[in-house]
Amino acid sequence: MGRISTFGQHLYEGRVAFDFVGRRKLWYSISAAIVVLAALAFVVRGFNYGVEFKGGVEFTATVQVANSESADDMVTAVEDSGVAEAGDPTVQTSGADTIRVQTRALTQDQATQVAQSLEEAGASEVSQNLIGPTYGKQVATKALTGLIVFLVIIVIFIWAYFREWRMSVAGIVALAHDLVITAGVYALSGFEVTPATVTGLLTILGYSLYDTVVVFDKVRENTKGVLSSTTRTYAEQANLAVNQTLVRSINTSITALLPVGALLLVGAGVLGTGPLKDLALALFVGMAAGTYSSIFIATPLASQLKEHEPAIKAQAARVMARRAKEAAAEPVAVASAAPSRPVQTTGSAKRAQPSRKPRSQRGKGGS
Repeated sequence: MGRISTFGQHLYEGRVAFDFVGRRKLWYSISAAIVVLAALAFVVRGFNYGVEFKGGVEFTATVQVANSESADDMVTAVEDSGVAEAGDPTVQTSGADTIRVQTRALTQDQATQVAQSLEEAGASEVSQNLIGPTYGKQVATKALTGLIVFLVIIVIFIWAYFREWRMSVAGIVALAHDLVITAGVYALSGFEVTPATVTGLLTILGYSLYDTVVVFDKVRENTKGVLSSTTRTYAEQANLAVNQTLVRSINTSITALLPVGALLLVGAGVLGTGPLKDLALALFVGMAAGTYSSIFIATPLASQLKEHEPAIKAQAARVMARRAKEAAAEPVAVASAAPSRPVQTTGSAKRAQPSRKPRSQRGKGGS
């Protein structure tokens, strides 16, 4: 912990610094590649919508042991029920003794017939949940409405708090970056998109924005009065702000990701399916992407937009001119050291010592 604290202190004081703002083209390229891959994933593969969005009937069957063999028995039971509309069902295990079977929309009589067939195949208890397609449309419409309202409020908040529209633009770009990546992971993994997924997506918006606003606040503190300074440019002060908040961002993210990762492990590995898994995946991917975007996307983009102002350009030119002047004023020639001459010691250089007679030859009264 001592080394981490020392490293964080060096980052805060600027003795150690990573060039996040100066190497923004590299971060943009990495993000662009990830976003393109994510976009291709949900365009080519598409989303695995749950029954709440596409409508249908979900049967929850309790069996002795939920495994691949019992799941195959449930599929056979549905296909042998005599209900043509229930063909090609989606079957998932949930926990140690539960199997979920999803079919297309059925009438109540057809759903009862399928439930009876499942019980005959070995299910001790079968519950059914009929969901119309309008429910999923309502959830999607409300989620989209909430997202638009959230984004509008965020733009107004950042502009009012920081008095800087460029930070609003950078914050929105970072949020869009996080949403696209999370959606791409859902498409690649094949996880079901359920109302829990929508809840997770809306939650990560707030988390991502929180981390971004903390960094922006430090940028504002560092760049206060930057126009009258000739020591550092706006980009350098913004980069210092990212370095000063780097350890805090990493610590906060790890602290948040650990419990969410545990939820994802329990939801996917132990329970097998359900809203817990859908919520945890959205939170985990969104938090990780939000941490990345707040460091590598939001601040470099805000700084890039700010650097186009004439006043900021003039200030950067003054800083560069002062540094060039200081470099030219330093002495270039280095005087060579004179060779040293050895010092010789002669006999005349020795100090003359008084001679004294031996004690036996001295008189009592003299020397």
